[in-house]
Amino acid sequence: MERATMEGSVGNEIHRAGWDAVAPLMAAYHQKIAEAREDSAGLSGPERKAVSELRARDREVRAHEQAHATVGGQFAGAPSYTYQTGPDGNRYAIGGEVPIDISPVEGDPEATIDKMDQVKAAALAPAEPSAADRQVAALADASRAQAVADLAALRSAGTGGSVDVTA
Repeated sequence: MERATMEGSVGNEIHRAGWDAVAPLMAAYHQKIAEAREDSAGLSGPERKAVSELRARDREVRAHEQAHATVGGQFAGAPSYTYQTGPDGNRYAIGGEVPIDISPVEGDPEATIDKMDQVKAAALAPAEPSAADRQVAALADASRAQAVADLAALRSAGTGGSVDVTA
């Protein structure tokens, strides 16, 4: 079995050049870690606990709002957050919101149905939807039901019969 090796001066130069490119990044990374330890090192036990809880809440809030924004797609805006400053001086997201367009598509009940399906999915996308999230989902359901009725009326008027549009 043959093995390729990078021995000799060319191999060492390549290795050294690669390390020279990575070394500043690694130094900055280790500096950040050291600063983080220094920041929390001066905190009391309850303060460290508060920071830990704020970090967990921040992660939870950001994941929740990002779920809305991702699933909402073109109908959702960018998340905005409410912050609290922790005992370590850092800001942590403790609440948030994502604006979402829940207006019907004017003159197009089929597009409204599709849009409301996406709006409802976005409202219920987080692992634990809030009461406000469930309210938006209910509004989307109501708008969708109206669009289904409008579409049925249009099809009935145009075809002389009824068409199942509940899917």
